Amino acid sequence: MTQLAIIIGYLLLLLGLGAAASRFSRGTSRDYLLASHSIGPVLLLMSLFGTTMTAFALVGSTGKSFQLGVGVYGLMASSSGIVHSLCFFLIGVKLWKLGQRHGYTTQVQFFRDRLGSHRFGYLLFPVLVGLVIPYLLIGVLGAGAVVNGVTRGTFDEAFASSGHGVPPWLGSLVICLVVLAYVFAGGMRGTAWANTFQTAVFMVLGVVTFVVIAREIGGGESFLESLRGATARVLEAHPEKLVMKPPKLFFFSFLLIPLSAGMFPHLFQHWLTARSASTFKLPVIVHPLFILIVWVPCVMVGVWATSAMVDGQQVFAESPKNVNTVLPILLGKVAGPVLSGLLSAGILAAVMSSLDSQFLCLGTMFTNDIVLGRRGDGAAVDDRRVVRMARLFIVAIVGVTYLLSLGEPAGIFDLGLWCFAGFTGLVPLVLAALYWPRLTLPGAVASVLAMVVTWLTLFVWDMGGYPPDPKYKFLGMLPVATVLAVSTIALVFVSLVTRPPSDDILAKFFTPKSGHDEADSDIPGLPG
Repeated sequence: MTQLAIIIGYLLLLLGLGAAASRFSRGTSRDYLLASHSIGPVLLLMSLFGTTMTAFALVGSTGKSFQLGVGVYGLMASSSGIVHSLCFFLIGVKLWKLGQRHGYTTQVQFFRDRLGSHRFGYLLFPVLVGLVIPYLLIGVLGAGAVVNGVTRGTFDEAFASSGHGVPPWLGSLVICLVVLAYVFAGGMRGTAWANTFQTAVFMVLGVVTFVVIAREIGGGESFLESLRGATARVLEAHPEKLVMKPPKLFFFSFLLIPLSAGMFPHLFQHWLTARSASTFKLPVIVHPLFILIVWVPCVMVGVWATSAMVDGQQVFAESPKNVNTVLPILLGKVAGPVLSGLLSAGILAAVMSSLDSQFLCLGTMFTNDIVLGRRGDGAAVDDRRVVRMARLFIVAIVGVTYLLSLGEPAGIFDLGLWCFAGFTGLVPLVLAALYWPRLTLPGAVASVLAMVVTWLTLFVWDMGGYPPDPKYKFLGMLPVATVLAVSTIALVFVSLVTRPPSDDILAKFFTPKSGHDEADSDIPGLPG
């Protein structure tokens, strides 16, 4: 019951933070959705990092390393930090500059303007929303698994089918409602504040979790001795978990997954909140270090869990049916009630720091790309009505995602691979829009359709499995490689055989502006 009380207290604290942020609101839809472009370097760093560190990174990586071993770090985290920062630098700063110059709020607005087609937005919008839903599902599943895992045994008679703990469906529902509440109250400012607070919470408590689990499992007098002891147990019981030699092409295809950050709608919205181009410097430099701090403990804990012993008994005599629960179950076994409650709150902080940005982003996209986009004049719509429509659409999508979470739980790590593969398939589109003047509307349409058809074909091929199932490999690589290659080829080929963009579009996006351009001058080396 102690763990549950701590989690409830933490959720109430977040609600208070959202209420406090609402007191600073300027009462406009732009302030609600973009915080009036007032976010500085530290808030931007914490918001971007907190947004990218989902249940995929914490709950998913621990579960997958429990299955496959320490090589999971090399597959994903070794490249994520660098590739994410590269996306911030090459894509984020350029889009921020264009957003400042032309008043963009969403990706669809930028692409409509860049391609000279309002209708293109009606193609891209459902694709982005369709990819965000499984991304949301990662967080919803992770939240339910964490709450259930750490509260097992709390109730004497209730919820027997869930180990006498809070059932995943109830935990997921409560987390969704809490995030909705502080997003509705504080908007983007509340989301940025909550992200900063929660990122600090899960980073600090994540390190504490690592130390506590290492000492309990390793049994050494010092921390280093505990690390050696915990690893020695794995070497004795499951030596295969400490070695992983994936095929070269298979390993390479994992390096493409982090490119997906370049097309995350919620990251685009966070980029636009920056106060200036120089605000990006801190995130670009520090983000890879933060990735290291979070991923190393999560992966090692998953590996140690395969042979963890507590009071002479193995924690996992057999692999749990739902590997998403490995981390919270292990916490409940090795930490006391107070500490396990605090550490679980830290894990939930990571989950919610991504969900809130995605919730708000969906509302922004719907109001600006569909409602206001259809009217053609956003100024004609009352600000309060804009915010209300954003909230209604958010509730609808969250409801759909929650219903999907009630089915058979998917592996969070594997679900993430599919979700990110789709976003990676759209990265050629944004890179071409920013750096290739020859991109045409037919080329963009062909690229999006090629991505969707390829993604669906590979996914529907066998709904019962996920990577690294060999059925999904093409030339020995993950589906993301096929999706990226097909969408790129379609974009380049169709663009080259169709009429070039108009001179007006080229002048608007590729003719250097006279005078001092802060976005270029503040970030040395940025391609113009």
